[in-house]
Amino acid sequence: MSENMGLDPRNGDFEDDASSTKSRSMLSLAGSLLVEISLSRLLIAWLLLVVLPAVVLGAAPIIVSAWLASVTTKLGLVAVEAGALALLVALLAGGWFAGRRLLPLAERSVWSLLALVVQPVYVACREVLRHLAERVLPVHAGSGTRAALRRAVAAFAGVLVSVLGVAVILLAWPFLHLFGGIPPVASPGELAVMVLANALALTSAGLAVAALAWGLADAMMGQKQDLAAFDAAPEGARRWRVAHLSDLHVVGERYGFRIESGRAGPRGNDRFIALLARLAALHEAAPLDLVLVTGDITDAGRSAEWAEFQDALAAHPALAARMLIVPGNHDVNIVDRANPARLDLPTSPTPRLRQIRMLAAMAALQGGRVHSGEATLAQALAPHRDTLAGFATTGQRRLRRGVAELWDAVFPLVLPPAEPDGLGVLILNSNAATHFSFTNALGLVTARQARGIDRALARWPRAVWIVALHHHLVEYPAPASALSERIGTVLINGNWVLRRLRRHARRIVVMHGHRHIDWIGSCGGIRIVSAPSPVMAKGDGFYVHTLANDGAGHVALLRPERIMP
Repeated sequence: MSENMGLDPRNGDFEDDASSTKSRSMLSLAGSLLVEISLSRLLIAWLLLVVLPAVVLGAAPIIVSAWLASVTTKLGLVAVEAGALALLVALLAGGWFAGRRLLPLAERSVWSLLALVVQPVYVACREVLRHLAERVLPVHAGSGTRAALRRAVAAFAGVLVSVLGVAVILLAWPFLHLFGGIPPVASPGELAVMVLANALALTSAGLAVAALAWGLADAMMGQKQDLAAFDAAPEGARRWRVAHLSDLHVVGERYGFRIESGRAGPRGNDRFIALLARLAALHEAAPLDLVLVTGDITDAGRSAEWAEFQDALAAHPALAARMLIVPGNHDVNIVDRANPARLDLPTSPTPRLRQIRMLAAMAALQGGRVHSGEATLAQALAPHRDTLAGFATTGQRRLRRGVAELWDAVFPLVLPPAEPDGLGVLILNSNAATHFSFTNALGLVTARQARGIDRALARWPRAVWIVALHHHLVEYPAPASALSERIGTVLINGNWVLRRLRRHARRIVVMHGHRHIDWIGSCGGIRIVSAPSPVMAKGDGFYVHTLANDGAGHVALLRPERIMP
């Protein structure tokens, strides 16, 4: 019947393009989101992610000042009333224990507002201005001119957003009540206005200060540029061959299409299976030391996709023994591949389920080789086996907190160097826990992971390192063809991460994926390698990189070998 009608179900139909940025414009996708999104879910999400942190932030100064006023009053009574001393001690103790609970809540509230409001506003403003400025540059403009333009635009964006923050503070000023205890108000509505004004003013103050700081930091930091030259390893230097893959987007159906590409991309996993065969032949001809996959192993983090990945890899045990995988946003943050308007609530168990699947895949593939703290990943996960299995089976909310804490505690994962001057790998989780993008593509590296990097590099001071993550630290120096390619995908705190890594610049090479773009460059002295997707587009292929220790504890990045399909 299909042949008579001229239809072949294996070729898909427009439903397979529901979330495709290749087949549909961003305006069309936005229209679908607005029409189909659950308004009740959106309201609850905003209440939990924005309104509640804002209330905590706005009420905190009033509560703290009221507590301090009470303490001051009791201190004044101590001299004339002996019983006040005991009351004062009790009050201080109560404040101490209450503070221990309130401070973490306030801290999380501040970071939630920063991640949702402050950082995206600055990044969006900077990238819009850069995009417009680069479009008017002459085609023949040199790299120096483009770098100077990027510096100027970053500084201007910081100043512009800072001025915006100050303007909001001035608007909220008449309603502020930051000090003086709980104010005498005629109604709860007046108190709510004061709390809202406090939240707006404090958030805007953070916006003004942070945006100005980020803009100046971006302007003063070395600008990204194409790598000027590859290194030449000294004679006799230890070398390592690393196949760098990314964004495999394995699907769970034989004739399935990808979220982002729809029918404009590949169908099924034939390209991935052929890629593994090509890798196996390369390894047989010239042994590989590592096969590094920097995220988006699956297309939507579903069990069927992980099963397809593991089944395909089972035919190549030599590759599996050398493979390291990194979590990508499609592995852990996807909401719904068929319905981009579906919204996961912050309280939903499904994001944690995708994290469990990722942990299980990493444990099966590299659990005995990589370390989380002092233990291997397999050892770190072993005490939580029942919790993880129970949550995956039942989705019980009482187990959700344990999964969340474990996920945060695992990273960074460390593949230790085999020798003191060998090659190590630091695996980061760069996925921000966001809820308002249908692919949740924002990136964030936590301060905890940055401290883990410092500890690992200090423990093996003679070793050289690959820092592996999914998201790109910087936008690339080449002009983007569309604004949508620049906004909403880079690390939110990429500049901060670069500054943390810069002290180790000569010992590390950063490898990432996410953008499906082939680029090798540097920023602030740090070599950065971006991997194309070897399956999403025809002809991209992948690279085999050769790294070496130059004998002084510095990593040499040799000219790579490009492997075409």
